[in-house]
Amino acid sequence: MCGIAGIYSFTEQGNSFLDYTPKAIESLKHRGPDSSGVFNEDSISLGHTRLSIIDTSEAANQPFLDISGRYVIVYNGEFYNYKKYREELITQGVKFKSNSDTEVLLHLYIRYGAACVEKVNGFFAFAIYDKQEKTLFIARDRMGIKPLLYYKDDDKLIFASEMKAILAYGIEKKIDKASLLSYFQLNYIPEPYSIFLGVRKIPAGGYLLINKNKIEHRQYYQVPKYKNHKTSYSYENAKGELRNHLDESVKSRLVSDVPLGTFLSGGIDSSVITSIASRYKSDLQTFSIGYKDEPLFDETQYANLVAKKYNTNHTVFSLSNTDLYEDLDNILNYLDEPFADSSAIAVYILSKKVKEKVTVILSGDGADELFSGYNKHKAEYLARNANFLERSVGWSYPIFKNFPQSRNSRLGNFIRQLNRFGEGLNKGNKSRYWDWASFTTYFSAKKVFKEEFLESSSVERYKKRKDIILKGISDNGDLNDVLYTDVDLVLKGDMLRKVDSMSMANSLEVRTPFLDHNVVDFSFSLPEEYKITRSMKKKILQETYRNDLPLELFNRPKHGFEVPLLKWFQTDLKSTIEDNLLADEFVESQGIFELTEIQKLKKRLQSSNPGDITSLVWALIVFQSWWKKYYLN
Repeated sequence: MCGIAGIYSFTEQGNSFLDYTPKAIESLKHRGPDSSGVFNEDSISLGHTRLSIIDTSEAANQPFLDISGRYVIVYNGEFYNYKKYREELITQGVKFKSNSDTEVLLHLYIRYGAACVEKVNGFFAFAIYDKQEKTLFIARDRMGIKPLLYYKDDDKLIFASEMKAILAYGIEKKIDKASLLSYFQLNYIPEPYSIFLGVRKIPAGGYLLINKNKIEHRQYYQVPKYKNHKTSYSYENAKGELRNHLDESVKSRLVSDVPLGTFLSGGIDSSVITSIASRYKSDLQTFSIGYKDEPLFDETQYANLVAKKYNTNHTVFSLSNTDLYEDLDNILNYLDEPFADSSAIAVYILSKKVKEKVTVILSGDGADELFSGYNKHKAEYLARNANFLERSVGWSYPIFKNFPQSRNSRLGNFIRQLNRFGEGLNKGNKSRYWDWASFTTYFSAKKVFKEEFLESSSVERYKKRKDIILKGISDNGDLNDVLYTDVDLVLKGDMLRKVDSMSMANSLEVRTPFLDHNVVDFSFSLPEEYKITRSMKKKILQETYRNDLPLELFNRPKHGFEVPLLKWFQTDLKSTIEDNLLADEFVESQGIFELTEIQKLKKRLQSSNPGDITSLVWALIVFQSWWKKYYLN
């Protein structure tokens, strides 16, 4: 696990930017504090900063050149089946100078070219330069677990693991206003776009081949779509196949030359991963996070049951709201693109504490998107299969609109969900999906901007991008259409970005067994009824592992943790909002936001019934903090 950056110059003017690579790599030191290096030659510069996981010796440091000196690689990721190919390559006469997966990957490219990526089981972002052919090959893993951005103009192509490294090359910082509008609805920017015009994220399962100023883009993997999701597996056989795929995935992800453990939240997903890992690693360390001041979201009692059942070396980090708040400045300062999923705060703190014990961690991320684990999935299922009771909510929900709504209490959250469900029942599948994927409405997001700032061309680009995102959802499809879209939109844009950025900010590698492509491919071969029913989400996952886990974990409400933002807005952050980030003078000076709308939001925050505006205000705070860092400093 590492950070990479580099530049391929097309012109003499582009060559003047090659010397910025050391600065770019310095900005990525948190991703790899163990060593760093830069390779320069003619029109190419490649940089790498290393977090040592496999073959921690200096022999595996990067940039890494093959024995001939013709090829050089910078690589961020893990290649779980590398030993198999190492043995195969040795029989073909290849001589290795390290025990690293990096060198195996390099030789696979030498042997097979771009097709090498199809052999790799793992997650990665890497670049390989061929000195003889003057070509640069840049690739990203199938699911987009590892980030990889690029910028191109007439003189050069720049790539990097994070935006801050791209900016180190001195590119123009021009905001993509269509991205900004998406951000204020979703709280993140969907791939492949970024906050800046000209900077893109290489699509998951994609690669670029650059030869002089000619760039070829190819998609080598996409989540497979099965017509009507007819499967050859009976339900019982499918359970056995799921167990086999997950068992193999977890086992392969336990390869490490440094301490390793698992996140154990107390939910089904992380508990399944822990139960499997404990069979192959007798000294498994597990970690949970508890919330002293928010008992509604504290699930450590369930995590403790799993840890006891599998006799793991379990650690619970019990946090107060003060603990969460103390790292807020560090997190905001770290973000190089606006990202307002507030649960990132908890992920950051958990990663920081876990890093004190281990360097590699396994998580349960991805299971909800593959097997329908979110509350919105159940709501979607009920909307598509509504009985009289559900239809009556669609008729009567306006009655509840004026009731207090909040994510931080059972009653308030129930009323909030009831309103959203009632509104969604009266819409088509695509409109309903977008509403339930969003944290605020299009009109609420749009009206915070000055009309002259958010011109019509930006709105049109936003709408076209939205249509592309929703193209997979049809009026006659099943819930797998929603899951496909969640993988492309929510998983890649929100969940994986959150985990990668917050864990790598603390030099912690997170591995995700559910996102092994064999597990993903299998999950999407299954019909809707294997995954969800009126009474059960993640049906096949729950029933496959029911006898492996404590019974208390099943049939209980799912609670995604909510940072107590409203409390902070009314107390600790009040001065920051009023006198700094959302101060009238500052807002006016930017020329971005409609001051009267910002004033209304601030007033509502301090009222007795602020409603469900915390996500929008948090998105504003994150953006303002980011804007100050990148436009005023």
